[in-house]
Amino acid sequence: MDLAYIPSPSTGVIHLGPIPLRGYAFCIIIGVFVAVWLGNRRWIARGGKPGTVADIAVWAVPFGLVGGRLYHVITDYQLYFGEGRNWVDAFKIWEGGLGIWGAIALGAVGAWIGCRLRGIPLPAWADALAPGIALAQACGRWGNWFNQELYGRATDLPWALKISEGPNRVAGTYHPTFLYESLWCVGVALLVIWADRRFKLGHGRAFALYVAAYCVGRGWIEYMRVDEAHHILGVRLNVWTSIVVFLLAVTYLVLSAKLRPGREAIVEPDREPSGGSEPAAEAGSESATAKAGAASAVKAGSEPATATAKAGAGAVPKAGSEPAAKADAPKTGADADPKAGATAEDKTTDGDEAAGAKAPEAKKL
Repeated sequence: MDLAYIPSPSTGVIHLGPIPLRGYAFCIIIGVFVAVWLGNRRWIARGGKPGTVADIAVWAVPFGLVGGRLYHVITDYQLYFGEGRNWVDAFKIWEGGLGIWGAIALGAVGAWIGCRLRGIPLPAWADALAPGIALAQACGRWGNWFNQELYGRATDLPWALKISEGPNRVAGTYHPTFLYESLWCVGVALLVIWADRRFKLGHGRAFALYVAAYCVGRGWIEYMRVDEAHHILGVRLNVWTSIVVFLLAVTYLVLSAKLRPGREAIVEPDREPSGGSEPAAEAGSESATAKAGAASAVKAGSEPATATAKAGAGAVPKAGSEPAAKADAPKTGADADPKAGATAEDKTTDGDEAAGAKAPEAKKL
């Protein structure tokens, strides 16, 4: 007799009138919101703009859902195209069946399109979103609990999951592999957040760490599952997938750290998503206006000082030349005294400059 176990819900759907509310779908939606929320906070902390993560998620999420479903249908095609099966069931995503490998792969294609439209690097966006994706998986795994699927081998542990009789399942208590993977994904998210703060991961390395860490957990959890799956050399297909993807992620981590150390200085350019040059033109015109204003200020301030300096310089010879001008009669033609001519010119210049020097003062009044 089992004294303790985790009960399973009697149904995975609640009907609100004619509208079905499915637990699996709610778990997926909650996961998406958590990923976007955390990703947005991390993106802003890296110098990005608010809302960019959500804008790109509009592309990534639909692609990810399609990719996840395609991977599941392709790797478990006998469930939909075998004898006595209905191929229309392949489109019933609410009944469960999303492969994380396909979701990440095709979701990355959607994210790449969104990043191209925004003019930002995909690796930087993936780094910001990495722990959020892990938390989204942690939420999404509870959808398997609602559907009573993807459990492990039979056990009598206190945290065993009780499964009721139903299509393709036998009543009993089993390892709650959905719970193991959910807790593992929470740990992966915390690991990525810590490592990113400690080592300043950039250029896609935070995302690669998430992939590698997830694959380690998925490998041993997948080994415990008893649901139908394809085997290669006696090992489940998803175990082999975990090994290959883990090696690829670690290889990227090592090579990226050597080829592109550090973190991106700028993750999002300061311009509109359309890629127009209006902000740059406005910045250039503002700079030109500022320079013109500075030049005008310098010119206005230097003219009175220049006039005063000239007046002072002309006043020095004036005192000594006046007696000579009174003593001697003015001369004309070639015999004219050069000093007298210079004195007359100086007086004229002094008068003009003095008038020019008083002009700014009059304007101030």
